[in-house]
Amino acid sequence: NARANRLAHHLIALGVKPGDHIATVLDRSVALVVAQLAILKAGGVYVPIDRALPSARQEWLMADCAARLVLSESDDDDLLEVTIPVLAIEPLMTGAGSSADPGLALSAEAAAYVMYTSGSTGLPKGVVVAHRAVNRLVINNGYAQFSSSDRVAWVGNPAFDISTLEVWAPLLHGSSLVVIPQIDVLQPEVLRRLVQQHGITVLHLTAGLFSQSADDLGPALASLRLLLVGGDAVDVAAVARVLRGSRPQHLLHCYGPTETTTFATVCEITAIDETFGRLPIGRPIANTRVYLLDDHG
Repeated sequence: NARANRLAHHLIALGVKPGDHIATVLDRSVALVVAQLAILKAGGVYVPIDRALPSARQEWLMADCAARLVLSESDDDDLLEVTIPVLAIEPLMTGAGSSADPGLALSAEAAAYVMYTSGSTGLPKGVVVAHRAVNRLVINNGYAQFSSSDRVAWVGNPAFDISTLEVWAPLLHGSSLVVIPQIDVLQPEVLRRLVQQHGITVLHLTAGLFSQSADDLGPALASLRLLLVGGDAVDVAAVARVLRGSRPQHLLHCYGPTETTTFATVCEITAIDETFGRLPIGRPIANTRVYLLDDHG
């Protein structure tokens, strides 16, 4: 928090005003959490950008969101050809500066972040998400009661909306956030060891990662309080195997596009018929309405 306050004061001194968009080009890390907190404390709006994207796509995203500046690992990133300032985050977090909270008052309706869709059906679209929408996702949400004793794994891409739950659920409940490096996420045996070693209680897996690694994760899944899966069609057979052999306390199938702030509906899966073609998507989470429309709207 002290590092986030220092960074927030630096941002304000650089002229960042409430509502300004600040791009972050950082891997998931403690530094990225500090950056996101600092941007919000300065009244800004964070825009996470995937470091793995081609530089031309990163530059397009920055231009599209009208980013005021970029927070990165280095201030001389030769791969980025942008006219806005690119700042190295480490010196700003650890250098001199006030560690007091800036104390800016913001409305719950104010924008917290902009998350870009994948652009699979055309150009990526920036979705503006308000502070209250983040609260709706992780507080009194009707599907998962997070607590200060939880240890939440961060395995999602910071530029994908699942990271909203992975970061803000622990931060807003005073629990622990455990950052799992990407190279470890993609190795089931390593991920299994880390889940057990760190006492992870909450884990989200995309449909693809769940299908590929559920069998190998084995006992690690059984130690979870909450296992959340979603993001695409989930392998029903893999879910059935987990329920038979390594059942977590709660297995939740989560559904929703970026525009609904990660989840719109959730279904707890306690039993499943393997002949089912797909999992039910469940009911709306708290403070959410779902409309069922036919072909005529």
